[in-house]
Amino acid sequence: MLRSRQHPLIHRLADTIETTWKTYLELSPFTIPEGLGYVEGALEGEKLVIENHCYQAPQFRKLHLELAQVGTGLDILHCVMFPNPEYALPIFGADLVGGRGAISAAIADLSPVNPERSLPERYQQALAELPNLTFSQPRALPDWGDIFSEFCLFVRPMGEPEEEVFLQRVQDFLTVHCQLASAESPITSELAIAQIIAGQRYYCTKQQQNDKTRRVLEKSFGAAWAERYMTTMLFDYAT
Repeated sequence: MLRSRQHPLIHRLADTIETTWKTYLELSPFTIPEGLGYVEGALEGEKLVIENHCYQAPQFRKLHLELAQVGTGLDILHCVMFPNPEYALPIFGADLVGGRGAISAAIADLSPVNPERSLPERYQQALAELPNLTFSQPRALPDWGDIFSEFCLFVRPMGEPEEEVFLQRVQDFLTVHCQLASAESPITSELAIAQIIAGQRYYCTKQQQNDKTRRVLEKSFGAAWAERYMTTMLFDYAT
């Protein structure tokens, strides 16, 4: 598996994500768009490998874990949990980017999708009870980062102690999310469902503005393929 060749934090986080899903959710297979489950290409003379793992659950339309590696110098983990529109849930997302043995960027959040752009009260209470964290190198959110919550964690973890703290916080986010989602009842209001769909679409269109991801994909596979991958694999949304 690709994760066995990646940075240890990426390997451990990938295992943690899947273990938490299997512990709290009723998983079933998700059909990945044709040709996008496992992809190989080249970027500036280096081999590029992308490996996608997808599931679904009653509360979640799509649980997506992507692992990628460019040569021996770049490792990537990307994860998004897309709720079914009938469930008033935030979107969990996490990304790790590593190079030359160190993690340069680590982000995790539960992003609100309601019209108020605020997390449900039950989430706010659960997340507020988590211990405060301090990292030596916090990072600034991108210009399009209004989709993130006040609990968003975006850092450059320095060394194993901070990597361990980040991993634990992501596991906390996941556990809270899966436990609350499992207790959630579906909504029936057409207006509320339409608002959730609009919120998820806004989240996805903002994420599609990530120029770094798009440039890498375009250099390796061309603009048309990159657009298809960004809109059907990484950030597709219910209509």
